[in-house]
Amino acid sequence: MTLRILATCLGLGLVATTASAQTTAAAPADKPTINQRLENQKDRIQAGTKDDQLTKGERTKLRANDAAIHAQERVYRRANDGKLTTGEKRQLNRELNRNSRQIYRDRHNNRKPRS
Repeated sequence: MTLRILATCLGLGLVATTASAQTTAAAPADKPTINQRLENQKDRIQAGTKDDQLTKGERTKLRANDAAIHAQERVYRRANDGKLTTGEKRQLNRELNRNSRQIYRDRHNNRKPRS
């Protein structure tokens, strides 16, 4: 009887360990990384250029904002052995959100580039 209880506990422990490993491995894939978000924003800026939704000035400013966010990320990573603190991630995500909203506004403001 004791052997059966021990085997059951051991089996449940393995299942729990596997389940927690799967959830922790899946969590980062659900949330895009800062570099993925920068790449998505770059693609949105390119699409706005292709569709003539962005003027040259808008495009330049949006690209500069993304470059500044990327530069700030590099500074943070150099300071912390390649890792970002929770506060740094939060700050970078706020800046990415702000620039993402600006991309949307600039693409939908009905301004046309000069021919």
